Amino acid sequence: MTAYVSAFELFSIGVGPSSSHTVGPMRAGRDFGARVSEAAAVVTRIECVLYGSLGATGIGHGTPDAVVAGLLGLEPETVDPAEVRRRWTDWNDGDALLFGGRHPVSFAKADIAFAPRTRLPGHPNAMTLRAWDAAGAEVAAETYYSVGGGFIRREGEPVNLAAHAAPVPFSSAEELLAQCDERGISIAEAARMNEEAMRTEDEIAAGLDAIWDAMAACVDAGLHAGGVLPGMLKVKRRAGAIRSQLEAVENEGGREIPGEWLGAFALAVNEENAAGGRVVTAPTNGAAGILPAVAMYWWRFLADSGLGSGNAVTPYGELVGSALLDLHPAGDASPSTVEANRRRGIRRFLLTAAALGSLFKANASISGAEGGCQAEVGSACAMAAGGLTAVMGGTNRQIENAAEIAMEHHLGLTCDPVGGLVQIPCIERNAIAASTAVTASRLALRGDGAHFVSLDAVVETMRQTGIDMSTKYKETSEGGLAVNVIEC
Repeated sequence: MTAYVSAFELFSIGVGPSSSHTVGPMRAGRDFGARVSEAAAVVTRIECVLYGSLGATGIGHGTPDAVVAGLLGLEPETVDPAEVRRRWTDWNDGDALLFGGRHPVSFAKADIAFAPRTRLPGHPNAMTLRAWDAAGAEVAAETYYSVGGGFIRREGEPVNLAAHAAPVPFSSAEELLAQCDERGISIAEAARMNEEAMRTEDEIAAGLDAIWDAMAACVDAGLHAGGVLPGMLKVKRRAGAIRSQLEAVENEGGREIPGEWLGAFALAVNEENAAGGRVVTAPTNGAAGILPAVAMYWWRFLADSGLGSGNAVTPYGELVGSALLDLHPAGDASPSTVEANRRRGIRRFLLTAAALGSLFKANASISGAEGGCQAEVGSACAMAAGGLTAVMGGTNRQIENAAEIAMEHHLGLTCDPVGGLVQIPCIERNAIAASTAVTASRLALRGDGAHFVSLDAVVETMRQTGIDMSTKYKETSEGGLAVNVIEC
């Protein structure tokens, strides 16, 4: 058994505002429809009960809308985000719901019920779907757990972290480093080798490029949007205004301000997420701004520098031997080579981050409802810090050190969204964590990789802290800022 989770599962293209409360429930609804497909023609009624955190903050996260979209057969990866927004909120009772996209079923808003005080043992994010025929007989019933990052698990199914073969198996950071030492490869290369057990190198490259293109498009969309975010808080979008201010400074002959752009990139993504736009779970939607912001920071300000290219510094460049990751020789500044180098750098960034994120998912959690925001923003910050260290030429132990530093300083972070919306404090929290990731990477790169606290120790501490944390601080909006801020 290996902890490795494919980059294409950990970084899935979906819609906002929440991977666990929007993407997961949509996938559950779609899966339910697929499982009932043979009997779907006789189904006349569908009911969904949202338990625990899904019931507590589901409306603010758009969970009922996502469930309806899933029952209609829509997929997070391909659906137009506008097709999901207000699906349940604006539903006319008695309208026919095309179950699975084919069979009309009478449906009312009350057919989605909320049970926030009921917590099922499998996970705090739980939902049960039932279908009946005209005679009132139950046709099917399934309980799903939305376990974070858009991943779902059906009750009764075994927890299977890696159903595929893993040429470089590992279940801890210590094992990952040992495997890399034995083979003389980087962490990114270890991830690439595991990916190749499932797809070709060309497919990996194209898939990682598509993930980056979606991330970059989200950053760009957020930087050029304005107005107010949906929901009763009426939060004003800020990324666009900050972009205008920074561009004005640059156009007037002032120097670029990379740190402020870093924050703007993160705000842009999380504002798009809060608006229900197209985002990439990284590893969740609530923390979706951190990796794209740090990667864009590298792409825009560091990728073409001698250090940022990874050519002169990385001890693994000559060992990769893969067109997926290997960089062109320094000194070739043609546009096509610059673009190719940046693409390869981003692939290295994402693969490194995927290997690190796998450790959090396997040995702790990436779910705010299970571990608080330390599990979401903390994990994302560590993944981004490791990814940046990799493309800056860091060794494997410097990468592990960077991830440890980033996670260590998010331990105990609560998930207490005001109004159950992924807005306050979530949006700003991503910008701060992006800055922390860069700082953690710089500290690690200044060292030799030796450090006192291991990444494994921090992951285990995060797991224990999540268990000890009160439920009111785990995405229920029953404590913290959620009860101490007046909703206007």
